[in-house]
Amino acid sequence: MSEKLDITPFATFISGPVVKASPSSTLSMNEMVEVGDERLVGEVIGLEGDTAIIQVYEDTTGLKPGTKIYGQKMPLFVELGPGLLGNIFDGIQRPLSRLREEWGDFIRRGKIGFQLSRESVYHFSPAAEQGEFVEPGAVLGSVEELEGFEHKILVPPNVRGTIKTMVPAGSYTLEDTIAVVESELGEKTSLKMYHRWPVRIPRPYSQRLYPTIPLITGQRVIDTMFPIVKGGTATIPGGFGAGKTVIQHQLAKWTNADIIIYIGCGERGNEMTSVLVDFPQLTDPRTKRPLIERTILIANTSDMPVSAREASIYTGITIAEYFRDQGHDVALMADSTSRWAEALREISGRLEEMPAEEGFPAYLASRLAAFYERAGQVLTLSGLQGSVSLIGTVSPPGGDFSEPVTMHTKRFVQCLWALDKDLAAARYFPAINYLQSYSGYSDQVTKWWEEEAGTDWKELRNKAMIILREDAKLQNIVKLLGEEALPDEQRRIIEGARLIKSDFLQQNAFDPIDTYASAAKQYWMLRVIMHFIRRLKDVTERHIPIFRAMELPVITEIHQMKYNFTGEDPEPFKKIIFRIDEQIDGLLARQRE
Repeated sequence: MSEKLDITPFATFISGPVVKASPSSTLSMNEMVEVGDERLVGEVIGLEGDTAIIQVYEDTTGLKPGTKIYGQKMPLFVELGPGLLGNIFDGIQRPLSRLREEWGDFIRRGKIGFQLSRESVYHFSPAAEQGEFVEPGAVLGSVEELEGFEHKILVPPNVRGTIKTMVPAGSYTLEDTIAVVESELGEKTSLKMYHRWPVRIPRPYSQRLYPTIPLITGQRVIDTMFPIVKGGTATIPGGFGAGKTVIQHQLAKWTNADIIIYIGCGERGNEMTSVLVDFPQLTDPRTKRPLIERTILIANTSDMPVSAREASIYTGITIAEYFRDQGHDVALMADSTSRWAEALREISGRLEEMPAEEGFPAYLASRLAAFYERAGQVLTLSGLQGSVSLIGTVSPPGGDFSEPVTMHTKRFVQCLWALDKDLAAARYFPAINYLQSYSGYSDQVTKWWEEEAGTDWKELRNKAMIILREDAKLQNIVKLLGEEALPDEQRRIIEGARLIKSDFLQQNAFDPIDTYASAAKQYWMLRVIMHFIRRLKDVTERHIPIFRAMELPVITEIHQMKYNFTGEDPEPFKKIIFRIDEQIDGLLARQRE
């Protein structure tokens, strides 16, 4: 018998992160590979004849033709289990904290072993019994990974059968077998507290639900004017310096999701540093513990390999789906998808593919659609309800919203929070342009707001938006003629819009009270302002100069209410409404005299 030939593929072409290897007979599409003696992690992204095209997720400096390629017989995956929360990973889920312990402050190339710690011990409490038939996604048990947080251990989506053995409650590591499941065909599968899942394949669920519960962010311009639901999609486009990262940080701090996943995709390292410094010092308003404990950070900064930037958002969304399958609400912040698209463009250029608009690949739109499609509120395989909300920023060059990434993203999201660089330059935050922004979820969340805040919420919101739009039209006249040339009714619109913009939409992230506004506080603030605007109509109809109403003492109370009240008690706002009526009625009475 002849000796078996060595058919290990070897590199024949190297261009940045792109490596071509031959022969390709032992490799499969989307298979994870390791390149060279340093075992650089890569993925097969194309097969052409006897040549495999590989995308390497690490720096390829020093590689040369002839370097061996080792197929792993599995797609690019993430490890899902206890140990994810409070951790920081790179774009391919390498734990950066452990890398620092082993290698120091600078990341080296090469495989480092397991993504999740095998030394950590967790107390496992079983929820299933021996002899029980379990479906995919069923809950085997739970681990109290953090105080008050139950991390459910799930049956992997591709496993079904009867539990033959189940460990008792006790302390175990991730490598310990906690259950053995036998399929109907007699195949036995050992289950551990973690499992692996390919990042490019969405995790299955039972049913997609129609979302009606808003994702409360504590930012008034978002929650009231342009709301997003749990399981919704939103994008934040804005030029350099418009405040995208600041808003992402605010959302990560205050959003009422159970789990926060923050992806720094191609952003500057100092921005991720501020996250790492700020989050451990912040107290979670829900648990009164450090906010970092329920946050997962994925850092793929601009100085890291560009191809790993492309994989980072898939790593993040797969982890988000895992917690969704446990019945949690997850908010994923991707900052920014423009840098991810630039990575696609660079790799596409090295593959010598035909470019589309502005050099981006022709499949940019389909990749964006596939990413945002993985958001949603679902009924999981185990019958729980969970959601993944996606909020991605876009950094259009020069603030041009007509560039491809922004235009394609707008097609696939329901919320647009457009940032205005002029507002940011005027120190107006959040610098969201209320004329360019929109939300497709306003009608869906109306019932929740009317039940939780007030029955006239939709009416107040719509009237406020009408005033803001009318004010925008009048500003063109003001620039030409001045505000004094306008009739009293139009001046009422301008004064009303000024109150809405300065006392409602604008927030101070550094003020301990104003940095976050509950749903109740938002409703009562808007109700106070809209009541004053309505009473101004009585003033103008009596031909009283409008400046007299704007000099009433209650105006100071309206200006200060966002700093003075948390919204837990509506009485202070009701008292302001009473004083508005009292003082304007007094003004009208003096006019009659």
